[in-house]
This record gives sequence, C-alpha cells and structure tokens, in this order.
Amino acid sequence: MSNALQPRTATPTDWPRRVAHAFSRAAPDYARLASAQHAMGERLWSRLPERATRILDLGCGPGQWSARLAERYAPDGHVTGLDLAQGMLAVARRGQGSGRRVSWLCADAGALPLADASHDLVFSNLAIQWCPDLDEVLAELYRILRPGGLALINTLGPGTLAEVAHAWARPGRPADLLDFRNRDRHLAAARLANFRRVTVTDGRPRFHYPDLAGVMASIKGIGAQTAGRGTGLTRADLARATERYEALREPAGLPVTYRLLTLELKR
Repeated sequence: MSNALQPRTATPTDWPRRVAHAFSRAAPDYARLASAQHAMGERLWSRLPERATRILDLGCGPGQWSARLAERYAPDGHVTGLDLAQGMLAVARRGQGSGRRVSWLCADAGALPLADASHDLVFSNLAIQWCPDLDEVLAELYRILRPGGLALINTLGPGTLAEVAHAWARPGRPADLLDFRNRDRHLAAARLANFRRVTVTDGRPRFHYPDLAGVMASIKGIGAQTAGRGTGLTRADLARATERYEALREPAGLPVTYRLLTLELKR
C-alpha cells in the first residue's frame, strides 16, 4: 500500500504531480477495481440533460464515461476526456480509441486549456476532491460553459471511508486520509463562481467486501490508499487493522461508506 495523499502536507507544485503519479499507477487496474466508483457514477448519469453537443468529462480516468457520453449524444456530440494522469489517458486511448466523437487531453482542472463559453455540459465523477483549490476549479468550469450550460459533479465529503480510517488509525495517531470538503464549502465555491442555479445533494452509499484486502483494492482506484507517511507497515499494523475492521463486519461483509456530494451547477 502506498502513502496516502494529503493536500495539506503537499506543496502547491508537488500536489498535482503526486496525484497524477498515484492515478497513473492505478490506471491498469482501475476499471476492474472501481465498481463502487462506477455505481456512484450511474447516479450522476441519471441526471444528464437530453441534449448536448460539446461535453467535457473532467477527470475521465480510463475513459469509460467519455465513451458512453459520446454514444449518448451521438451523432452531433463531441466529448473531451480530460485527466491529470497520463497513465489514465494511455489506458483510455487503448481501450476507447480516438476520433471525431471523442478526444483526450492531459490538463489540470484548475487551468483548463479550453475556450471561454465552449461547452454545453461538464460531467465529472469523483475527481474534484483531489483538486487543492476548489474555487479555482469551479471558476474554470463556469468560464468554459456556455450560458445555460450545466456541470454535473460527484465529489466526496467528510465521513468518506470512515471505517478505513478507523481500522488503520494507530495508537495516538489517526490514519492518513484526505481531508474532504463539506457541503457548505461547495455551495460557497459555486456561488463565488457565479453559477446562477446551485444544487448540492448529500448521500451515503455503502458497499461491502469479503475481507480487508478487498476493501483496500476497492479504494485503490480513488487514490485513497492508507499507510504511515514515510514508514513501512509491519505485520502488527496489518493484524491490528484487520482486527479493528472485523469488529465492524456486517452480514453483507466489511462496510465501506462514502459521503457522496452531487453538484448540479447551471451557468
């Protein structure tokens, strides 16, 4: 297990590199492991507008949503799958291809190389929680959307992976997990960006896995692996985490709870 990602301890220049590296490493196994992320994305999919011609898939990962969006809005729609991780885009190009209806772009969500008022729709499933400057990201989305355009975003809030944090906490030291921003913070950022209609809904989807290895594999895709920063895990650490997690077992298995925030932002 690799070190956890923590924006508070990463410098502004180092943080994007660390995120890109973590997701590039996860890219080959992402589609296989990310069943929970896919299930949460389906909730976002149900909110899509009937029509769109220029679509941005922000944080596209291996490109599955980009390909589906291109199919959904065929024949006139064009999708740009954008990700910070070159490894994810390499998987997307191999698996989904490129062409008239979909293209791939490596860029930072806080500095989009896209023209003003150029898109009808932004679709983003579980990406912006990794962006250190939320105000910057939402301002960029407002800038590239046409008047009347819509941003549909899934992100994560406080309480996400609470069971994982509990299991891996060491005596006198909490687990190294990302600090997630709350609903009010997202509302404030959206209003600051001047979106004229802002809706944020809050859910707590829960998934179950047979054992601790299954739990850790499931969260690998979102870059939320846990381990002590700069120190290796011992057998005692693993045994302690297993015991603590087993105490939470439910009939369906070991639980993993997400705090899912879904944003609908109308320009």
